Amino acid sequence: MSLFGKIKNTIDLLKGVDLDQLAKINEKIDLKKTMDTLGKLDDRQLKGMMKMLNHQGKKGQHQLPPIDGDFYNLDLKLTEEQRKIQMEVRNFMEDEVRPLINDHWNRAKFPFEVIEKFKKLNITGIPYEGYGCPNLPFLMEGIIAQEIARVDVSISTFFGVHSGLAMGSIYLCGSEEQKQEWLPKMQQLEKIGAFGLTEPNVGSAVSQGMETTCKFDGENWILNGQKKWIGNATFADVIIIWAKDEDSHQVKGFLVRKENPGFKAEKMEDKMALRIVQNAIITLTDCKVPESDRLQKANSFKDTAKVLKMTRAGVAWQAVGCARGAYESALKYTKKREQFGKPIASYQLIQNHLVEMVSNLTAMQTMVFRLSEMQDNGILTDEHASLAKVFCSMRTRDIVSRAREVMGGNGILLKHDVARFVADAEAIYSYEGTKEINSLIVGRAITGYSAFV
Repeated sequence: MSLFGKIKNTIDLLKGVDLDQLAKINEKIDLKKTMDTLGKLDDRQLKGMMKMLNHQGKKGQHQLPPIDGDFYNLDLKLTEEQRKIQMEVRNFMEDEVRPLINDHWNRAKFPFEVIEKFKKLNITGIPYEGYGCPNLPFLMEGIIAQEIARVDVSISTFFGVHSGLAMGSIYLCGSEEQKQEWLPKMQQLEKIGAFGLTEPNVGSAVSQGMETTCKFDGENWILNGQKKWIGNATFADVIIIWAKDEDSHQVKGFLVRKENPGFKAEKMEDKMALRIVQNAIITLTDCKVPESDRLQKANSFKDTAKVLKMTRAGVAWQAVGCARGAYESALKYTKKREQFGKPIASYQLIQNHLVEMVSNLTAMQTMVFRLSEMQDNGILTDEHASLAKVFCSMRTRDIVSRAREVMGGNGILLKHDVARFVADAEAIYSYEGTKEINSLIVGRAITGYSAFV
């Protein structure tokens, strides 16, 4: 190579370097001497230097793919308006909830300040018609559940109990007068609801073994018994209580107000999961409820089951959100965490874990997307909802476990979020029907035999 060529290549090396940078470089090295040295390099030496510098430049400019748990781009199936709502919820959760959630989770405190901010989103009672509700497809209810759980499952549970179980009970089983009294205020989060079905001595078999009783004395219904694990109950304005009629032996539903005589809610302590959710043990001691507060269209456990079927799909979406949050947190971590001089995301075993995670997550996402489509088309059955709940809650357990594994010891620290997802996945696995009960619902549908008893 000619001297001119060498000088040109040397100048090319210095392109993009401003005067301040040159001054700083000159403080460390003798530029004149360096230029003289570069001019004496032969072709092989010069090419080697150019290759090294180009490699370093590419390394610094390497654009890594974004952190996104929607590998099959299911978001593209949403309308422009639906996508807008999704992103509004996502931004709200990132900006308003994520900064405070670990501290509240650690202290088992509920961030009441977010309730007022939630109002602006107008996402409560998404699928209901009238009463100020948005009346959007069930698909959007699922998308919202996923987006909230992607940041925190506890807040998603609060929202699901209030908007799904409590409002849903009134919407499906209440009289028009009851709907008018409660739904508009609950839609605006001016009144908060809870749902009391599970009991200390019975969970899965509550349809037949319910111990809470009700009896009409000619003027009021008298309720006696206990309910356990009732989310929101420590601060809810109205709690949907299910009780067995001592005379007809049928399950009935009641709107129990927090000020009703004989009603008491005590916060449950020392939970390892959903620590932000204010679960309570409710004690009903000759609790008086007027006939006007009996859900007029709730006359058997079949009516209770309608509410559970409607909301079980939302729990499957919650599982997807929990899994997605864990996966995205783990993926982000592995790109930043370096061992042996490289990001651990560049190692084969870590990539294998990440691929297993995104594979399960994608399968879950496609399942719940189809589940909500069926719900919107009116063809959803109990077994459809149960299959999604079983599969998604099981796969979530696997995903959060792998997320914790790729993070090593840091995976148990709240600051990285995955520890919270690991714990909360255990609650999702159990509530709204255990894996075993939901499996038997699906088993009955595909075999024609009931194996419950």
